[in-house]
Amino acid sequence: MAADFSQINALDPNTLGGLRRLSKENSPAAAKEAARQFEALFVQQMLKSMRDATPKGGLFDNDETRMYQSLLDQQLAMQLSTRAGGIGLAKVIERQMNAGTASGTPPDGPVPLDTAIRRGFDAAVSPTASGTAKSAAAAAAAPATAVPALPNMPAGAGPRAFVERVWPEAVEASRATGIPARFLVAQAALETGWGKYELKNADGSPSHNLFNIKAGRRWSGDTVSTSTTEFVNGSASRENARFRAYGSYAESFRDYARLIVDNPRYAAVVGQNDATAFARGLQSAGYATDPLYADKLARIINGNTLRVALAASTTRAA
Repeated sequence: MAADFSQINALDPNTLGGLRRLSKENSPAAAKEAARQFEALFVQQMLKSMRDATPKGGLFDNDETRMYQSLLDQQLAMQLSTRAGGIGLAKVIERQMNAGTASGTPPDGPVPLDTAIRRGFDAAVSPTASGTAKSAAAAAAAPATAVPALPNMPAGAGPRAFVERVWPEAVEASRATGIPARFLVAQAALETGWGKYELKNADGSPSHNLFNIKAGRRWSGDTVSTSTTEFVNGSASRENARFRAYGSYAESFRDYARLIVDNPRYAAVVGQNDATAFARGLQSAGYATDPLYADKLARIINGNTLRVALAASTTRAA
């Protein structure tokens, strides 16, 4: 018998268990409702951010009114996500979920969004000389056909050229950390969009920072500044930050290896040979603020794009 989702409150966390169970059965109805639920939560977060940005004060500004305002926002989120097709996000997610079920092969990266929705997320991102530290994640997770030429490599280069260029350095870092070299290549690909969004110096020269390691107070080397997206309590915001700059990719891998080995936060990452555990260990240790970072990285490690690039690489000797 088909499940009836018409009375489900998309913002009620108690309904997640039932949707999760039904989604394992490849139920189209469950996929549709899960997508609608995500859209409702997304709309609610937008409303919450709007309320937080509104100046407080006045006769009716108190804990009670804020509580009822929150309840109203939940209802608005429900209405906006169910009437007249919602904002369109649920349809995109549902289409991708059903496509993944039909093919039986999950994509290498996160579900791509429609052009209009992607434009909303990436409006502040443009691949200029200054670059951006975190816009590379979406580009790296896309299929191989969507990866453009690398700026420091011949036209037409892609994942294979990226692997060719960094594999020897990844092998050396692997020996120092006990982490498989392909894991390190995948993380560098995620951070730089397979090389497209590598941070650049003011004169346009490469920073060779493949892991987007920031320059803290103890860093005395060269730096490059750029705007980056960070997530605080689940909300994305733009901020300017300084990142380390190196003289070569080998220096970048060596510095990354030192960071992982010397910092106690990454104790669970050192020597990790499980892709999912490696990715989750990095995120748990606070390597990146993106809540989907571990999922994106695991998808690249286990994905066809990296697998094909490694198989075709002529420099892969370890």
